[in-house]
Amino acid sequence: MTRRAPLDPYLAGVALGLVLLGSFVLSGRGLGASGAFASVAAHVAASSSATGLDDNAYVQAYLADGGFAADWLVFEVLGVLAGGALSAFAGGRWQLRVTRGASVHRGPRLLFAFAGGAVMGIGAMLARGCTSGQALSGGALLSAGSWLFMLAVFAAGYAIAPLLRRLWS
Repeated sequence: MTRRAPLDPYLAGVALGLVLLGSFVLSGRGLGASGAFASVAAHVAASSSATGLDDNAYVQAYLADGGFAADWLVFEVLGVLAGGALSAFAGGRWQLRVTRGASVHRGPRLLFAFAGGAVMGIGAMLARGCTSGQALSGGALLSAGSWLFMLAVFAAGYAIAPLLRRLWS
């Protein structure tokens, strides 16, 4: 299969906006991802009596809400994974590889990626929401906190980029 150019970013942005609008119209809620991971963790905790979390308030609330199958965020994240795979396959970009700079070996790259993801996940739980929920859903609702958060994210990204750029050259 020949490799095709990715979707135009402006067209992709409009499509994402329409998906967000559809999410608000159909479910009354915006988009986000961290809640899906919390639901899966609660499902695992509720499924295993060895965890000792049977009386945990979050696990009890999770079970009272219908559990894993009732959480639409889980299905949203599964749809994102399926859509990403379909897009990569249709665009001729389906391959298993580790993207890294010339001066970074595969092991440290995977370790740093896992550690960064873990820190982001912990931050999302402490903030009671993820970056996508803040940027997309909070921004669409004109939440001042969400707009300030995104300005801080971009400012930090621009500040740190020169320090990390040499690892990718």
